[in-house]
Amino acid sequence: MNEFRDLLINEVRRRLISESIPRIKQCLAELTTEEIWYRPNENSNSVGNLVLHLCGNVRQWLLGGLGGYTDNRRRQTEFDERGPFPTSALVRHLDELAEEVEKVLTKLTVEQILKPVEVQGFNENGVSVLVHVVEHFSYHTGQITYYLKWRKNINTAYYGGINLDVVSKKQV
Repeated sequence: MNEFRDLLINEVRRRLISESIPRIKQCLAELTTEEIWYRPNENSNSVGNLVLHLCGNVRQWLLGGLGGYTDNRRRQTEFDERGPFPTSALVRHLDELAEEVEKVLTKLTVEQILKPVEVQGFNENGVSVLVHVVEHFSYHTGQITYYLKWRKNINTAYYGGINLDVVSKKQV
């Protein structure tokens, strides 16, 4: 079971801390403050709102749900914020979040991962919380990336230097 725990935790760490957060920070570095807080309409969120939303979601689901942190999230405020505040503040939120996530992931036990937990009114368990956080973060990272590419016509080169056309060989 500890081997499964380590595999799961390392994958969450890779997808969240090593991939998604750096990608969002890369996007933020390419955008002006005005672009970060731009909303095409009232039913859409700005990149700034999405960063605040991701931080709130991870704090509630992972830090609160599994890490024992107090859940004082006010979800709607993440979307109501109109900014602008400096890009450095959003980057700082992401950096602090990564540090806190790392602390929780390092201490998670198999029992905590398997244990039922209620988060945001949903009956979950540690596995479902971890999967939710990764897929939710990835989803919004994709939205932020799409916005950057649309706005600036930039190739993010997330996989720069890696041949993604390699065909895997199955071993029999």
